[in-house]
Amino acid sequence: MTAMARDAFSHRLPSRVEIANADGLRQIMASLVDEEEGITLEILEAKGKSRPVTLTPAIAQTFLEVLRLISSGRGFRLIPVSAQLTTQEAADLLNVSRPFLIKRLEAGDIPHTKIGRHRRIEAKDLFAYKDRRDQERADALADMAALDMREGMI
Repeated sequence: MTAMARDAFSHRLPSRVEIANADGLRQIMASLVDEEEGITLEILEAKGKSRPVTLTPAIAQTFLEVLRLISSGRGFRLIPVSAQLTTQEAADLLNVSRPFLIKRLEAGDIPHTKIGRHRRIEAKDLFAYKDRRDQERADALADMAALDMREGMI
């Protein structure tokens, strides 16, 4: 196995073969998944034996999301909710500059801790901020669309 094939997708994009494999598996799983009971897969072991593996709905949906990312050719990173992030890592996740993030931290928009002169942000707090920010943006767009309709612009 090549070094590239062993690397996670956090530092590279999937190859064409990986994209095709992920898309095939995604299609199979999506057609079988039951939102109430999850999905049961048969895993064929090297000795020819098969073993059933049941995925809960949450695990099945998580796998489907990972397969969607890979099959769309995008790289990704898994971040535990309990992870402590640096300001640069947090800024990268929000797709903002580090100085902008620090202003949000100092304004109290995102909880953080200071260790010496370094700030650390818990991933769960960053994700909560991102959800709030995204919802505020969606609400503003909905308000603008409603205004456009009232004004006859649409």
